[in-house]
Amino acid sequence: MGLAYDSSLMADEDCYELLLDGEPTGVIELPVEWVRDDAVYFMMNRFQSLRPYTPPEGVLDIFRRELDAAYDEGGIFQLTMHPHVIGYRSRIWILEEIIRHARAKAGIWFATHAQVVDWAQRHAA
Repeated sequence: MGLAYDSSLMADEDCYELLLDGEPTGVIELPVEWVRDDAVYFMMNRFQSLRPYTPPEGVLDIFRRELDAAYDEGGIFQLTMHPHVIGYRSRIWILEEIIRHARAKAGIWFATHAQVVDWAQRHAA
């Protein structure tokens, strides 16, 4: 089908090649994870009485700890953010702070999915 990568599975923290019947497919998975997704901390269901909410400071702490751990392990930190969730005045600073925190670390690379896939394919074990 010509696919180079997928980013919808949650089976790991770092990139891996998808297998089909035990055979390599050439498709790299860039795994997402709910813990690094802004929606789970801020989205509320208006039709339910339970309205979970994590204060922005708490979300920043989670994201920063995820970034630090990925950095220490030499892994990928893929953050999922939605403009309609994070894009408010009271929240957008979280993204600004994560970028500032990442830039303060040596060797951090901001990349597109395609760039990460290219790197992963060239450095496959």
